[in-house]
Amino acid sequence: MQCRKCGTEIAEKALICYRCGTATTEAKYQPAPLPRTGASSSRTLMVTVLVILVLVLLALYLLSGMQ
Repeated sequence: MQCRKCGTEIAEKALICYRCGTATTEAKYQPAPLPRTGASSSRTLMVTVLVILVLVLLALYLLSGMQ
């Protein structure tokens, strides 16, 4: 059998070409699609961090005013 990419002669039962690494058959299963992580998730994270920062600064201000 010949490799479909580089043309090297390979064994009939070979799973991949030893020269270029190309699979001899199509994949039986496709990998699961990754969940979308777009601008909305990073925007939500940024807003959350800013809210926490404001709350910490407000708490420090109120605690310093009590002394």
